[in-house]
Amino acid sequence: MSDTAIDPRYAAKPPKRPLRLSWSDERFRGIVWQVLVLAVVATIFWWLWSNTVHNLEVRRIASGWGFLSREAGLPIAESLIPYDPTNTYLRALAVGLTNTLKVAIIGIILATLLGTLLGVLRLSPNWLVSKLVGGYVEVVRDLPLLLQLLFWYAMLQGLPGPRQAINPATGVFLSNRGLKLPWFEWLPAHSWALLVCVIGIVATLIWRRAALARQMADGQPRKVWPVALLLCVGAPLVVWATQGAPFTPDIPFLRGFNFQGGLTVSPEFFALLTGLTLYTAGFICEIVRAGIQAVHQGQWEAAGALGLPRGQVMRLVVLPQALRVIIPPMTSQFLNLTKNSSLAVAIGYQDIVSIANTTLNQTGQAIEGIAAIMVVYLSISLSISLFMNWYNARIALVER
Repeated sequence: MSDTAIDPRYAAKPPKRPLRLSWSDERFRGIVWQVLVLAVVATIFWWLWSNTVHNLEVRRIASGWGFLSREAGLPIAESLIPYDPTNTYLRALAVGLTNTLKVAIIGIILATLLGTLLGVLRLSPNWLVSKLVGGYVEVVRDLPLLLQLLFWYAMLQGLPGPRQAINPATGVFLSNRGLKLPWFEWLPAHSWALLVCVIGIVATLIWRRAALARQMADGQPRKVWPVALLLCVGAPLVVWATQGAPFTPDIPFLRGFNFQGGLTVSPEFFALLTGLTLYTAGFICEIVRAGIQAVHQGQWEAAGALGLPRGQVMRLVVLPQALRVIIPPMTSQFLNLTKNSSLAVAIGYQDIVSIANTTLNQTGQAIEGIAAIMVVYLSISLSISLFMNWYNARIALVER
């Protein structure tokens, strides 16, 4: 007989014992307890629902979602999609959803960039830079976010009027009416060019994966950047040119008591975005700092021994390894930023919470209004979590 030990992973599994309808059987007791818990939870939900419906009927309060098709008559200052007060409540809630998504997406991008930069500077060998960043982190994390939002909104309201607006660059004006920026008129040609660019990015990622697979097979590296340049830049430019190459700059200018033209960033949106970005960046800074410090010092020394500058060591060696530590807590900060955007109602920015509150005050259907807010934030949070979990699994170390 061979003395070679059998790998326990390949050993035969013991046969499963049949389920016995006896309280002495552990599996049977587990099933019974789970059924009882589910029954209790279902009973509680049924009682709450029936009690709510009964109270609504007694007080003659309307219920249901029929109000969504009624005319809203609700003025909304800014929206990404066309809206008129004669539109329905459903359209108004859609505007609130897009406003929430706008501030959440832009805030996540800006807070990530700023927080990563501050996290790297936090570890700078320069004493002054490191202490300044540390002081910033302590201040923004210790002050309530609502107080910071009110501070930035009050600061913007204290700016001079349009006639005395701050003009740091050509076509850029900052006043108590918000921020005015140069823009251009969006035409169908730009939409087609953007679509081709997105398709080019997807095709480039597919080509990159195929190139890496071929390199693993024959050892010959293949350049990806020429294909990326052709698909992501050349093809959109060709489509843009064949559509007439429209480009009409819209420079803001002062007319009367306000500015005309250009892109307008309202004081409410500007204050909300600034407060959320600076507040969340303080937490992301500490997450990035901890992730970088989690990388073993030997990695720094090995990269330095190869003659790499400190910047390349950080970008090519340390940060890719630190991402595996940074991503999970970073996901929580993205979720916090999204949920904290509901404080927009305090400074007058019309997001989903503000519009839903106005809707339920006008229609009296508070349950439906609160349910709409819950569904929106739950959907956004789950989407962020799914994407970040997928990315975290993609960059995770795989044991062989």
